[in-house]
Amino acid sequence: MRAAKAKPLVDDVDEDATEIEVGGEDLPRTVDPRNQLNDLTAREWIPETVSVWNQRGLGANHPDAQIERQHPAPFSFTDVGRLVRFFTKRGATVLDPFVGVGSTLKACAIDGRNGIGIELNPTFADLARQRLRTEVRDMFAAVGSQTVLEGDAREHLPNIPSESVDFVVTSPPYWSILKKEDHKVRQERLEKGFAKDYGEDERDLARIESYEEFLSELAAILGESGRTLRRGKYMCVVVSDFRDKAKYIMFHADLARALEPRGLEMRGLKVLYQRHKKVFPYGYPYSYVPNIHNQYILILQKPK
Repeated sequence: MRAAKAKPLVDDVDEDATEIEVGGEDLPRTVDPRNQLNDLTAREWIPETVSVWNQRGLGANHPDAQIERQHPAPFSFTDVGRLVRFFTKRGATVLDPFVGVGSTLKACAIDGRNGIGIELNPTFADLARQRLRTEVRDMFAAVGSQTVLEGDAREHLPNIPSESVDFVVTSPPYWSILKKEDHKVRQERLEKGFAKDYGEDERDLARIESYEEFLSELAAILGESGRTLRRGKYMCVVVSDFRDKAKYIMFHADLARALEPRGLEMRGLKVLYQRHKKVFPYGYPYSYVPNIHNQYILILQKPK
């Protein structure tokens, strides 16, 4: 006898939906008193658990996107804001060990969290501070609760107390991939005068020639970030797979495996679909070369 198919808790979930029903009744519009993770109602919570998100940038011509675009691998504050709101409550402390031009700190300021960002490149660190001054206009925003630590994460992290952070979120360097000059780099970065990589600092992880050494060094930094994380709390790492010559590198899977021995356990994986990216003629007309239009969000937890 075939078992009856379980009815889904939520019918026709759309991540952009405003109305979600369970069994013909609206989900609760108040925060459950048992919810110790975030300040979301059930109606807000459930769409955020969908495993595929559409990237939600402001658009290239938006005035508040101009600083963000100067980074060679920008992560939109609108996307990181979704993670911050889901994995923390107001007043929580968020750490980003590779903060870039400050998307995480901008999201924290707008959503009332305390942010700590570490950035090696002084130009990007300055741009992060500038974003906080010019792009956060709400007089009640927590701009003063954001800290930019300029320098190497390996030097700053030991000064952050153990189990003092409520959430770690970051988009780390993508090894040497940004050193390449292909169709995309020439059209979207060099012709517009934008930086195409992270800079010339010898401490930059992207300058490590060996992928295995790069992966080990990155895992060590994220592991040290995990030390600062309170038990039971989460870390989200935004990465992309990439090609090294003809070889396809499953960076997201390699990094997840490298973090497990460091006490960070996988709890899920999101695909961030970058539907607005341009398509380039990679490989044509000789071989298959993918246009990679997605990132992965590794969702890890430090066990209680």
